[in-house]
Amino acid sequence: MKKLSFFVAAAVVAFVACNSGETKSWDDIAVDNARIQIGLQIDTVESLGLPFHNPTSIQPDGSVLYCDVTDWRSGFFPGTLWYLYELTGDSTLLPYARKYTEAVADAQYLKWHHDVGFMIGSSFGNGYRLTGDSAYACAVVEAAKSLSTRFRPNAGIIQSWDVDPGSEREAKGWACPVIIDNMMNLELMFEATHLTGDSSFYNLAVSHADRTLKEHFRPDGSCFHVIDYDSISGDVRHRHTAQGCAHSSAWSRGQAWAIYGYTVAYRETSNDAYLQRATGTFDFVKNHPNMPADKVPYWDFDAPGIPDEPRDASAAAVIASALYELSGYVDEVKSREYVDYADAIMQSLSSAEYTAPVGENGRFILKHSVTSLPAGVEIDVPLNYADYYYLEALKRKRDLEKTSSRNL
Repeated sequence: MKKLSFFVAAAVVAFVACNSGETKSWDDIAVDNARIQIGLQIDTVESLGLPFHNPTSIQPDGSVLYCDVTDWRSGFFPGTLWYLYELTGDSTLLPYARKYTEAVADAQYLKWHHDVGFMIGSSFGNGYRLTGDSAYACAVVEAAKSLSTRFRPNAGIIQSWDVDPGSEREAKGWACPVIIDNMMNLELMFEATHLTGDSSFYNLAVSHADRTLKEHFRPDGSCFHVIDYDSISGDVRHRHTAQGCAHSSAWSRGQAWAIYGYTVAYRETSNDAYLQRATGTFDFVKNHPNMPADKVPYWDFDAPGIPDEPRDASAAAVIASALYELSGYVDEVKSREYVDYADAIMQSLSSAEYTAPVGENGRFILKHSVTSLPAGVEIDVPLNYADYYYLEALKRKRDLEKTSSRNL
């Protein structure tokens, strides 16, 4: 008998559920929808028959953009499958999660940019967490070694981007740029210490978090996107942006990375300064007059054309995921506030405004994200990391509810 495609199998499950008389919550419906849509995505990728084809976004002509192994987004598609497996318990997803994870293996040796944490953490990191596969743990440690080569001791940071001769970064006068996104890669370093007992990974992560805490943030709690250091003296040379609308603006996904990154840093260190940074930057976002009522931010809080500027669903998904974790580190009143805010974000993202109809949107779950409006790159499109953090947030919401029910 011919095996049912992921789409057909998932559609049958959804049909049975919808006709069973069962009343489903919005988050259960969101998971069912994701299972169907990502099942379609798997079917498409498998039909291409290529060794590496991870769906990343949609191109201007409407076709799906597939990235290569060196792209910073290469780990998010396998990571999405790990989370979808965890949310559904559907074991048919496992061989595909493994297949697409192992296709990213060469990324663990990448040393010419900082995003190996995103690439290996989302794929091999989740794979190890769910399977205990020792080979996956080895990939995490090797990736942390690669990331460690980018540490610049005089500045105390992990350099984000190289500045190649003749590059746009050289034209901007940068020497050692560090972006707020890099806070997200520190989780890889902390995990490598857990796996090996080698505190050097931990120490580099803390050094980077401390210097970023000192240099990246403004008095109102918002963060700059790019800090350019002198790698010899360690001094700050410039405070700039690459993806925001101005050097002084609050690029939305950057604020999301800061909230999430310092939540992880607090989890791993119990340093109250990190907790205060995560909560302070969230307060900035929450109270900003340009935060829309549906809590899905414009691509930049200071974008000049608000309210006619594109939204960034990816920033919203990252904030929601961070808040579900952050709710466990604060008092009861704040905890309830953070969960309610995350729920509001997720209900917006799960609505027809942001969740694509099945089979549309390049078979990505979410619509309306932005990579870089100043560069004219991927504006008002789906992004694979928006889907990844959306599913992570759904998983964290369920984990919180399970914990709450056990404590009743």
